[in-house]
Amino acid sequence: MNPSFGSRLRSALDEHGPLCVGIDPHEALLDAWDLPQSAEGVRAFGLTVVEAAAGRAGVVKPQVSFFERFGSRGFAALEDVMSAARSAGLLVVADAKRGDIGTTMAGYAQAWLEPGAPLEADALTISPYLGGGSLTEAITRALPVGKGVFVLAATSNPEGAAVQQARVAAEPAGPADETVALRVTRDVTALDAAGPALRAMDPSVRALGSVGLVVGATIDRAAFALDDDTLRTVPLLAPGFGAQGAAPGDLRSRFGTLAGNVLASESRSILSAGPDRIAATIEERAARYQEVMGG
Repeated sequence: MNPSFGSRLRSALDEHGPLCVGIDPHEALLDAWDLPQSAEGVRAFGLTVVEAAAGRAGVVKPQVSFFERFGSRGFAALEDVMSAARSAGLLVVADAKRGDIGTTMAGYAQAWLEPGAPLEADALTISPYLGGGSLTEAITRALPVGKGVFVLAATSNPEGAAVQQARVAAEPAGPADETVALRVTRDVTALDAAGPALRAMDPSVRALGSVGLVVGATIDRAAFALDDDTLRTVPLLAPGFGAQGAAPGDLRSRFGTLAGNVLASESRSILSAGPDRIAATIEERAARYQEVMGG
């Protein structure tokens, strides 16, 4: 049986700390790195980041859109980058934000989470805004093969709050009133069969499920009604560190008892160091996070 994504992520967090290195080869960065605006450029960019992150961080997160813009050649470049990352022992979170229903959602799971698939990743970001239940096909296909997902719940972009903080009507046997973010959290974490057993454990047990959430580092979690107890065994992918304003020192103040379950995602703050300095920058940032976590 394949080890769960949650257990593999726990090991990566314990060994390397919270840093998740984004692989975002957007136009300005390709220019700054003196790379062509082409599939060859994003491949070279991505492979350089992978080489720099290997052994210094536990997780990388390629932003799919920056590869996709070059069509089939861009996807081929992404395949090479993700394959190299996984071969180097890095966990790969494909930041694709896919979301659909039924067999279409199953198709996304086959593309990104099926072992041996050309685009195989360890986890995929997915969107719940066709309803939490719409993600069932992806989640139930991912878990048996040791893969994971990160579901958008409380994102760092200001536009997200109007939807994610909105209150939804009561379910027949559910809470009287809850935020959309909390409803999404309840719906999707219930699909992880290991979840109830993990939540029943003593709070000191640091096990993680394989259904995670995207929760921005710069938001007020209370406004989304996502408290520590609700998220105790849930992996959290937290954009907003680095260029968006959150610093490593904010990890504990913003996430409290959940800090050990957080992937602190940084992209521009690391990538802007350039190809000659990126390895040292990753090492410096990883050490800072480990210092904050007491490692």
